[in-house]
Amino acid sequence: MMMMLRSLSRPLERCLGVRAGGDALMWHADLKPHASGDFSIAVVQANNCLEDQSQVFTSPFATYVGVYDGHGGPEASRFVNKHFFPFLHKFATEQGGLSADVIKKAFNATEEEFLRLVKRSLPVRPQIASVGSCCLVGAISNDVLYVANLGDSRAVLGRKASGDKENTVVAERLSTDHNVGVEEVRKEVKELHPDDSHIVVYTRGVWRIKGIIQVSRSIGDVYLKKPEFYRDPIFQQFGNPVPLKRPVITAEPSILIRKLKPQDQFLIFASDGLWEQLSDEAAVNIVFKNPRAGIAKRW
Repeated sequence: MMMMLRSLSRPLERCLGVRAGGDALMWHADLKPHASGDFSIAVVQANNCLEDQSQVFTSPFATYVGVYDGHGGPEASRFVNKHFFPFLHKFATEQGGLSADVIKKAFNATEEEFLRLVKRSLPVRPQIASVGSCCLVGAISNDVLYVANLGDSRAVLGRKASGDKENTVVAERLSTDHNVGVEEVRKEVKELHPDDSHIVVYTRGVWRIKGIIQVSRSIGDVYLKKPEFYRDPIFQQFGNPVPLKRPVITAEPSILIRKLKPQDQFLIFASDGLWEQLSDEAAVNIVFKNPRAGIAKRW
């Protein structure tokens, strides 16, 4: 799944190996105006069940973008899609505008509400305790960009190079990949669990926390955050969870705040499916070399 602010182009099928004319492209939106330019959206389905969600809210004064990459089922991403921005609006109104504190409160409120849903649903659907979602959020207000994320979706800025290279574009990553495939993230997780030599293991071709999950931050996945869930007899009938002494993943977002500059050209918000196929530099070069030539589906 991806969203792009300002300009997009080139067949997405070529990047993701999707056969032209296939049904993997679920839906798209042509270029539409927002407070700082234009945006376009495309969704490609990789699984039998579409677990991802995305949204853009615009007004004359602000633009809000969300990309929610679900795993284990669609419930968490759908929940975030419905509840996160209302919480963000509520706290921003109460505190007189956006801030890192407002964003953190919105993440925390969304996590807590989803936890309540899991508790209510557990007797009839115990597997909901293992459903989660990465969460990438962007907001532009008064020429200030806010980017917050959990998991390994990514926001990348394309900006014009200065000096002799002004006809080229530079990629600037604006989010942190919370994936234990990244050495720094593995080190962070290990340092938080010095008494557990198997907190991160290499299995099925990738690094995973407790051999289960690659991302170290998410909304949901409550059985990896709340010991009472893996101890619950109902949940134990559903799966074979690993006993935990403490939470092994969190819902604490990474947040970047950046003043937009004249040389900043466009933003790409996308789940990991895009970044597994394209480097940051390749993605921004495609957009830069094909300005306004199409929409997200034409990548």
